[in-house]
Amino acid sequence: MLLKWIFGKPITIDMKKFLIVGLGNIGSEYEKTRHNIGFEVIDHMAEQFKVEMNELKLGKIGSFNHKGKKIILLKPSTFMNRSGKSVRYWALKENIALENLLIITDDLHLPLALPRLKGKGSDGGHNGLKDIEAQLNTHHYPRLRLGIQSEEKTFDQIDFVLGRFNEKEQEIVTQNLSHYSDIVLSFTQVGLDKTMNQFNGKPPKASS
Repeated sequence: MLLKWIFGKPITIDMKKFLIVGLGNIGSEYEKTRHNIGFEVIDHMAEQFKVEMNELKLGKIGSFNHKGKKIILLKPSTFMNRSGKSVRYWALKENIALENLLIITDDLHLPLALPRLKGKGSDGGHNGLKDIEAQLNTHHYPRLRLGIQSEEKTFDQIDFVLGRFNEKEQEIVTQNLSHYSDIVLSFTQVGLDKTMNQFNGKPPKASS
């Protein structure tokens, strides 16, 4: 299939290849923070499919094959605000079709752990998405937003997203990691629209 998007000229692209990017910040001080929920999904899938994640240029990356599709997992090492640099580099290197790119990120405006898959949209004030849009020169790329909303009424937004889930919240997120993996796999197998119809609007699993 011939596609153009950010390459600037038509090139042949393998439509059975997908790039799945979980957003987050590198470093032990950011582990398990709300902003790093994308990293948690990638880590879960890497463990689930026994993928070795290697430190390469601009990120940790690994891949596996699933039902005839090659799925590449990426955790950018550029810090959240420069996520687009890593996404662009690996999309170009792997010749990924724009519709086969999926960004997994936190969403402050969604209820905790609720997933919402979309094929395009604004950055919503999210600096990682803002940089990706700038680097790809489009907001027409699939993204899986995962809710991190708190019951707190007022808080400092930066401190909140860079803070860790409390014990109950982390339990809920952990319980839903397999569900998020199912969404990603569905996206690679049946596409965006059918996956949105199947998974959007369904409440996440709650802690018992």
